[in-house]
Amino acid sequence: MISDKLKNIERYNIISEKVSNFLKGLTPDSHVGHYYIDESAYANIDVYTTKDINLCKFEAHKKYVDIQMLLDGTERLDHIFVDNLIIGEEYDDIKDVMFFKEPVEDFDTVFMTPFKFVMLYPYDAHKPQIACKTCSKVKKVVVKIKVDE
Repeated sequence: MISDKLKNIERYNIISEKVSNFLKGLTPDSHVGHYYIDESAYANIDVYTTKDINLCKFEAHKKYVDIQMLLDGTERLDHIFVDNLIIGEEYDDIKDVMFFKEPVEDFDTVFMTPFKFVMLYPYDAHKPQIACKTCSKVKKVVVKIKVDE
């Protein structure tokens, strides 16, 4: 997993110029919805309320790298390598997601704030949407970049 500020996004060669420009063009007023970026990337902008940690699950994807970035609000995201995790819900090929049981080993935490992004690879299990202190409304963009199989 990579965590960085939007102003540094050009440092990461997996992120195309189109994806970079899309992210840099967003504001807290950007419209909720689905956005086509190019043949290997798309984005979803959503508004939701963060949740109690006990209601969130570790997940991972096989087909896409995620770039997650808040446009408004704060959120906690926990992450850990998928190695040695126990699958809680089998991989869904259509939704490109699988869920894991809570890890026994330690995991890391990132506190997300607007325009700080995280980049999560298929080997990065992550638990998003966790409330920081209290449940609160956030606006988040998730960019999906297709990985070579």
